Amino acid sequence: MQIVKIDPNALSEEYGEKMCESLEQGNILVLSAGIFNPTDQDCALLRSSKQSASSAFKNIAYKPHINRTTGVSADAGVDATEVHRILAAYSTGAIDFLSRLLPQYAKSWKVDYATFRPLEEQGRDLPLNRRNDLMHVDAFPTRPTHGGRILRLFTNIHPEKDRVWVTSYPFEELVKRYAKEAGLDEVTTAPAALKRSVGRIVRMVSRKDSDRTAYDEFMIRFHTFLKSNEEFQKKGQVDLSHFKPGETWISFTDAIAHAVKAGQYAVEQTCIVPREAMLHPDLAPLAVLERAAGKPLATR
Repeated sequence: MQIVKIDPNALSEEYGEKMCESLEQGNILVLSAGIFNPTDQDCALLRSSKQSASSAFKNIAYKPHINRTTGVSADAGVDATEVHRILAAYSTGAIDFLSRLLPQYAKSWKVDYATFRPLEEQGRDLPLNRRNDLMHVDAFPTRPTHGGRILRLFTNIHPEKDRVWVTSYPFEELVKRYAKEAGLDEVTTAPAALKRSVGRIVRMVSRKDSDRTAYDEFMIRFHTFLKSNEEFQKKGQVDLSHFKPGETWISFTDAIAHAVKAGQYAVEQTCIVPREAMLHPDLAPLAVLERAAGKPLATR
């Protein structure tokens, strides 16, 4: 894994292709200061806000498709509409920048949530499968991607402290070491397929759209398996990266096993990029897992 600096003055189709290439190879892009960063005043307001104590909310989340922000606690006395305004503006600015940086992806991606992470990640009291300080690959239990890539842009808005990431082996190496043990073969069995079909019918009746493929089911398993594997957590840490206050970094977090070892106050924007938009679709986690399983894991 390499850290690749973004030159904001070089944005073009050709430069975008170079950046896509770097992302797909498992690297992290870094921008020293984003023009879409919240103002100092807005950063201070976000930092003074609190997250709801309800277990239903892991972060404060802005949901562009319904123009709604969830997870803001009323206890801090901060106006929730102001938090909504700041996150909506950040989301709009981040998407605009990503569209100019990565025009190849912007043509077909789906804009997902923007979030604010107000709590210190180190030692945070959460169930194992929700902890960010344990190395994992990203997968969304309620928003399956059907093989699409999880592209995430983060910005550190702490006034003084770095946000510290640790990352592990390339995704293909993770699959070779752990996929079978994590249950890759199990998600492709007839009973597993039948269970997904029944779930699909239930979701159709209840008008929910979280229809999982075998790929989505395995990625959720893999996410939890890696977090719970003590040997991997102890010996799998390969690279340490410090992201300074004001810095933005971008990566495909479905392929980079990562953990936040320390850090508080970050904002983030997610996009789901279809595999067909990749320069190298054979490097996508879906392709890697299908080669390992020897069968399709998601409908084309």
